[in-house]
Amino acid sequence: MKRILFGLLAVACLATAPRPVAAQDGGFPVKTTARTQFVFKDGEVVRREGSQITPLTQNVKLAGGVKINYKSGIVEMPADKVHPKGKKLTLREGDYVRADGGVVFATPGSAAAARGEAPNGPSGKFNTYVERGTTFVDPAVQMNFLNKKVELLTQKVNLLSQGRTDMPDTKDIDAQLAQLDAQMKAPK
Repeated sequence: MKRILFGLLAVACLATAPRPVAAQDGGFPVKTTARTQFVFKDGEVVRREGSQITPLTQNVKLAGGVKINYKSGIVEMPADKVHPKGKKLTLREGDYVRADGGVVFATPGSAAAARGEAPNGPSGKFNTYVERGTTFVDPAVQMNFLNKKVELLTQKVNLLSQGRTDMPDTKDIDAQLAQLDAQMKAPK
C-alpha cells in the first residue's frame, strides 16, 4: 500500500513539476550550423544539413528568437522595429528557414502569401520580367576589355610610383580608361 501511495505521489510531483522554460516559450533551443535549414516538406518541417534530412519531433527556437512549429509550418518572428509585436507566417512546400532566422521562399506565390498578397498578384497573373540594358557579351571580348584595362591601370600606377616631386600627367590614361569603361557598358 505504501508503495502505491509513494508511486502516486511521485507521478503527481512529476505531473505538476515546472517544465523547461523553452517548452513554454514555444520551442526548444537548437544548435545550428551555417548549413542548417528547416524545410517545409510533405506537410511538416524537417531539418536539413546539406543533403541529410532529419524529421523533427518538437518545435524549435533558433538563437535569434525565431520559433518554428514543426507540424504546421508556422514561423513566429520576434518583435523588432518594423514589427513591434513580431510577425507570423506559414511556410509552404519547399520554403525553408535558415539558421540565422531568415526565410527563403520556394515560389513567388509563397512569398506573396507571406506578405499578405494574392498568390499571383492582384490580376492573378505574373508580370513578365524583361532585363533592360546590357545583353550577352562574348567572354573573349569581355576578357580583351579587361586585359586592356589592367594594362592601362598598370601604366598609371607605374607613372605615379616613380618617386617624382611633381605630379605626373595621367590625363591621357584616364581618358583611355573612361573610353574603355564606356565601351564595356555599351549594349552589344
